[in-house]
Amino acid sequence: MNPPATLMFSASLLLGTTITMTSNHWVMAWTGLEINTLAIIPLISKSHHPRATEAAIKYFLVQAAASALLLFSSTINAWQTGQWDITQLNQPAASTLLTVAIAMKLGLVPFHFWFPEVLQGSSTMTALLLSTIMKLPPTIIMILVSHSLNSTLITSMAIMSAALGGWMGLNQTQVRKILAFSSISHLGWMTVIMLYSPKLSLLNLCLYIVMTTATFMIINTIKTTKLSTIMTSWAKTPTLNAALMMILLSLAGLPPLTGFLPKWLIIQELTKQEMTSTATAISLISLLSLFFYMRLAYYSTITLPPNSTNRMKQWHTNNQTSTMIAALTSMSAMILPMSPMMLTLT
Repeated sequence: MNPPATLMFSASLLLGTTITMTSNHWVMAWTGLEINTLAIIPLISKSHHPRATEAAIKYFLVQAAASALLLFSSTINAWQTGQWDITQLNQPAASTLLTVAIAMKLGLVPFHFWFPEVLQGSSTMTALLLSTIMKLPPTIIMILVSHSLNSTLITSMAIMSAALGGWMGLNQTQVRKILAFSSISHLGWMTVIMLYSPKLSLLNLCLYIVMTTATFMIINTIKTTKLSTIMTSWAKTPTLNAALMMILLSLAGLPPLTGFLPKWLIIQELTKQEMTSTATAISLISLLSLFFYMRLAYYSTITLPPNSTNRMKQWHTNNQTSTMIAALTSMSAMILPMSPMMLTLT
């Protein structure tokens, strides 16, 4: 893809995200979401591979259905209440339809089937955009209407997302699919606390974006797509593999790394809301995702490649490491001491 086209699509992504995040009218929010969808589809299909074309079609169909549901729910709410303001979602049927639409856009269970397949069919940097920037507009809409959502429905979807994200990631060998199920699991943590502390949910999303961006950038630098190739990259880029191990352990939520902070605050807030059973369930479920994070960390640093292999040697070019990786890795591992300041913000 030539530079002017890439610049146009990137600018459209930023424009659509900004429009949705700053709008208070349903039509403007829908417009921003559609601009985002139309901008990301050429980036998904730019390799012209059949799998990339299939991923682009799947993404378009799911996002079109979700946008139609969002417009339908906002129309029902305006018909009943006379309000097009996003924060004035007072009609129960419209609230349920909007929850379904946002769940489809985010990839929450049971509307998650498209997300791993689309990430697997996309390039590494496009998968990064789908896992980070494309999550922001639907999340902001969900936070704006969080006071009107059904708590039982949201909590059930959150626990199912955390469980299925951990369970389905156990049997995967493709790195992008593992990170897709990791995203679904983290969305479960983000959603479970949204009704009670929207700021904490947004903090969780921001920290997840930092850690996931660092992970995808390292994977793109070492040119690996599956577990077997991660094993051979330690001898070529030991520093990057060590950084990848730290980020993966942070994504797993192990102290004293950054990823422990949102889980700790979420469990604390759920306990304050007298939802001890929910906090216990989602904490135990996170052990599933901990397993495949530990497996990725094991393959990236501890396991050495065997002396003889049955496959061709993969050549790696010495790509220049971006300084952004160093900054994001530091943030992914060392923000936990800032938790007192973040507690005052949430």
